[in-house]
Amino acid sequence: MASTREYVEYVLDLLVDVPEVTTRKMMGEYLLYASGKLFGGVYDDRFLVKDTSASRAVLSTYDLPYDGASRMLLVDVENRETLADMVEGMLPELPEPKKRR
Repeated sequence: MASTREYVEYVLDLLVDVPEVTTRKMMGEYLLYASGKLFGGVYDDRFLVKDTSASRAVLSTYDLPYDGASRMLLVDVENRETLADMVEGMLPELPEPKKRR
């Protein structure tokens, strides 16, 4: 089941305080980037983020975005400030984006 654009808009509204948030549609789902770094996504209308120490400090429920994928943390927080702090804390822990040729 693909994610709905309405749910993606809801997630983006929650992330309004995070600088430079962008999305990229991939096979019916949406990848989420902040300052060019992939930090999470929307999968089957579920907001999931990568497993980092900053995200584990806020979240505790793991879920799989799709079969065969690495586990991610399910976002169950609706506080914009908490989410912004979490994502900003995740950024130094995430790899730099790969250069495209």
